[in-house]
Order: sequence, then C-alpha cells, then structure tokens
Amino acid sequence: MVVGFDGSDPAVRALDHAAGEAVRREASLEIVCGWPWGVHPAPDFGLAEGGGADDAAEGPGNSLYGRARRAMDLATERVRTRFPHLAVTPALTTESAAHALLRCGRSAALTVVGTRGHGGFTGLLLGSVSLRVAAHCTGPLTVVRGTADAEHGTVLVGLASDADADALRFAFEEAERRGAGLRVLHAWHFPAAPTGGPPSLDHSSWEDVAALRKAAEAVPRYAAAPLRDAFPGVDVRTDVVCQSAGHALVEASLDADVIVLAAHRRPRRMGLQLGPVTHALLHHAHCPVSLVPTD
Repeated sequence: MVVGFDGSDPAVRALDHAAGEAVRREASLEIVCGWPWGVHPAPDFGLAEGGGADDAAEGPGNSLYGRARRAMDLATERVRTRFPHLAVTPALTTESAAHALLRCGRSAALTVVGTRGHGGFTGLLLGSVSLRVAAHCTGPLTVVRGTADAEHGTVLVGLASDADADALRFAFEEAERRGAGLRVLHAWHFPAAPTGGPPSLDHSSWEDVAALRKAAEAVPRYAAAPLRDAFPGVDVRTDVVCQSAGHALVEASLDADVIVLAAHRRPRRMGLQLGPVTHALLHHAHCPVSLVPTD
C-alpha cells in the first residue's frame, strides 16, 4: 500500500487511514513524499519530547530536504508507534508528488491521499496533486475526506450500470474486511421533456414512470446477485433513488464509512478524466472516497 504525505493536516489523516487499511489487508505501507518539499512545516505528532538542540539549531532557515526528512521520520514513527507490527517504508523523492504516487500506485493494492486543498470555497478542498492522481490512477485510490471519527458500519457503492462490476466487487471486499454492511445505490431520472427542458413527470405517463423505476431497481439487484454467493457474510442492501447521482451519493455518504465509485477512462482523451459525479464526491463527500479504475 502507498500513502502520499506532505506534512499537512489532511496528509496526517490520510496517513492514519492508510495505516489502518494496511493492517486490514495484512500489507506493508510505503509513505511517499515527492517534490515540492517543505511546503508545510514538519509536524510534531507529540513524539518528540521537549524538542532538543537539533530542532533549535535548524530554525526557520533549514533546508527543504531537512524539513521533509524530519516530517517523514515523524510520520514513520507515528505509524510504528500505533501499529508496531506493520512494515513501514519512507520514500522521499525528487519526482513530482503526483508522478511518484501514480508510479508507486501501479503495483499497490491501494493508494491513499488526503485532500490538502486551500481553496476559498467551503467544501472545495481537493488539492491539485490529489486531483491529478484521481484523474490518472491505474489502481484503486482512496481520497480521505470527512472529519468524523464515528463508524457507521456501512460501505456505500454508487452503481451506474453493470459496467461498474470492478467497483462493486471492490466494495464487497471492503465490506467483508471491515465486517460492515454494504449499500448499493443506483440513481435514475425522469425522461427529458420533448422541448429539451429538464426531466419532468408531466411529460411521462404513470405507466412509463413505473416501467423506468422497475428497470432502475433491477440494475443494482442483478449486478449484486452473483457477488452475494461469493461474499455470504456481507449484508447487502440495494437502493434506487430518483435524483441526480452526485447529490444522492453525497447525501448518502453522511451515513457511510467509505464510498466506492468506478472511475471510467476514455482512451486518447487529454486532460483530467473525471466525470461530474466523481468530481462531486471528491469535493463534497462526507467520508473517504475510493475510486476503482475501469476500462
């Protein structure tokens, strides 16, 4: 497993989350810090008793490398103190943070990053590194959002169609590891008005709406059916809502420990490869968001 670390408070939350996930998976943890170094002062996790002469000697003029090295040492010690049996490897690189995380994530069971944004809009807190990694990751990625420590005992997965099978299996595996229930949520819409306006019940008969709802209910039910036998210990609930998917999933994330989404890729497309629903969750979800790349 891999976690990105830059010394910021969101990175510390990501570090703690990643360590817990590594223990659940019985995996080792690599802590990656890429350039630029020293954007944040090295955190003091309460591990250094009284500071010491070396800290005083460094002062505000210490090198970027020294500051980053100290932050990594403290981060490693924090994890080893909390999880003494977890194998931890710090990796400080001159590679850009996003490139380093994408490279390491190719062979990792999971990559974890924090939000680390400093935007002026409340809730829009996804930093550029996290956004780049989310857009281009080739392995599972968790962006650690939310601040509540309470556990709800629920893994939430947003299911658009049977093309999201990889994300659904990942969600089953996550629920099994956590001993949690699984909620499979599918959102659907009324058909668009003939005039091109917004969807409305006025332009559809009750029979049409009932047929649409029945079809929508079948999506999560049939997608989850083959996995119920593979994961008999997971309590599964399938839901459908007539609402925009982004709004429905953000609202549902209030009662989830993690939300899982499929990240669909488009070949030869330049720039960021994230859809509006993924953007909404990465910026507004109330719990960590796990993206599972899907061809």
